[in-house]
Amino acid sequence: MPSVHAPRKTRVAPVLLGLGLLIAGLGNAARAEPPIQSAEDAACRLEARARVFTTPNPHGIELEILGKQIYMSCMQRTAKPRQRSRRHRRR
Repeated sequence: MPSVHAPRKTRVAPVLLGLGLLIAGLGNAARAEPPIQSAEDAACRLEARARVFTTPNPHGIELEILGKQIYMSCMQRTAKPRQRSRRHRRR
């Protein structure tokens, strides 16, 4: 009488594949970007994504670091100057 169940080898492969995909998914979740905080933040993120592959990279740094540098320079450029307090000092 033939066995109705699949051999053990074919049952283990999908489980291992699923486990591998789960671990890979968790790794990507750890690298997720934080939520957008302002309009300037959103604009600078878009600028960094658009320029990361076209910006010269003579030192060969990683693209992620290059993108962060582009983002930080954009945020410094678009930072609103702080207004000075209008309070009068008492003498």
